Amino acid sequence: MIVLEDLTKIYHTKGLRTVIADRVNAVFPTGQSVALLGRNGAGKSSLLRMIAGTMLPTSGRILSDGTVSWPVGFAGSFHGELTGAQNVRFVARIYGVDTDALVDYVEDFAAIGPSFHKPFGTYSSGMRSRLAMGTSMGIDFDTYLVDEVTSVGDAAFKEKSRAVFTDRMRSGSAVVVSHSMPFIRRVCTMGAVLHRGRLRVFDDVNEAIYFYERGFTSQGG
Repeated sequence: MIVLEDLTKIYHTKGLRTVIADRVNAVFPTGQSVALLGRNGAGKSSLLRMIAGTMLPTSGRILSDGTVSWPVGFAGSFHGELTGAQNVRFVARIYGVDTDALVDYVEDFAAIGPSFHKPFGTYSSGMRSRLAMGTSMGIDFDTYLVDEVTSVGDAAFKEKSRAVFTDRMRSGSAVVVSHSMPFIRRVCTMGAVLHRGRLRVFDDVNEAIYFYERGFTSQGG
């Protein structure tokens, strides 16, 4: 379970004040997969990073009673001078999982060939995403944070990513950001709409989608 308590996040950039979350209170229950919907720039990725613990809120707090992944596919924490394999081993030690097993899994999943043993800093953006996706899927988290999981790689890799993620959801929870409504309907049970710092939570994902696509958008944003 993930609980947001009076969560506030405000950016100050070049004299402009942008409110991402304004005293948000919400509960994402254990065993549920929550679709996080909102227009571009609403702050969905920022909210995911706060839940992951990689971004601090301005005020308020986030509580969790289980393990939470970093945003799936996010490669920002990998070290450029280490090889892909060395980065995966480092992650395995941090999360207390079998290093050899995770390395073998990611090497097979990412399918980047000899580059797996070359410095991460030499990778293309696609290779970085493949490595990050494989590392995320190779660890059993209680809750997965997903930011456009279907957008990485070619068609075959996208389908493989969707299949593995769907399998993980049979025993885990998730907070999912995606513009693919068919994907959201397939993997999510609940929904939450983020707009102008407010978060409205729906117990039924179809109600959230309806509010976002019909009622929400018809209000002029």
